[in-house]
Amino acid sequence: MRASDAERERIAELLREAVAEGRLDMDEFDQRLESAYKARTHGELEPLVQDLPAPGSTVAPVGASAPAPLRGSAANWPARIGGSATSKGAFALWGGFERKGRWTVGRLFTAFAMWGGGDIDLREANFEDREIVIRCFAIMGGIRVVAPPELNVEVKGIGIMGGFGEGSNEGGEISPDSPRVQITGFALMGGVGVDRKRTKAERRRLKEEREAELEERRRRGLEGPDGGGRKKL
Repeated sequence: MRASDAERERIAELLREAVAEGRLDMDEFDQRLESAYKARTHGELEPLVQDLPAPGSTVAPVGASAPAPLRGSAANWPARIGGSATSKGAFALWGGFERKGRWTVGRLFTAFAMWGGGDIDLREANFEDREIVIRCFAIMGGIRVVAPPELNVEVKGIGIMGGFGEGSNEGGEISPDSPRVQITGFALMGGVGVDRKRTKAERRRLKEEREAELEERRRRGLEGPDGGGRKKL
């Protein structure tokens, strides 16, 4: 049976989990990931994960409808580097484009918007290489790039009667093993903005972790019910 893009992506996700858990070394991971993206049938996909259990369970059949869990900016960066690019560019003329979710950014990605706009979301993305260059050209249009705070991003574009630069920043430490992404280009009577922002799922996860930590401290008697230190009598 012919395999779909979603099934290839789900197998690739299982491989990323496996290398993050130490079940595969990087050479094995690279070979299997390349084979997964080239696979055309279930018969080509199944051998790639037959010896790899999914985290906490056995491997689901290739044709199963349940998708692999998305991985936010807290994911293991080395597992998100490598593999074939799913997109190397985007173009908008009197319209728009969008790159978001689980996609693989080409080592050189070129975006152009004229009298239109586009969104490039790197928060759930994978990267073809450790060094990535994203070239953005906006003429009387706009391009927005969204990156997780932990991603190493350098902005070097030029604005001419327009703007090219960083916008909102949620804050966070740059991860030393993240890819290095350079965003360059120019905006003419338009704008290119780069925002550092976590996904809603990532913010929710961090909030739940903080609440769980606070509850644990309260349980151990380290804090009073109002969140402050327990007062001494």
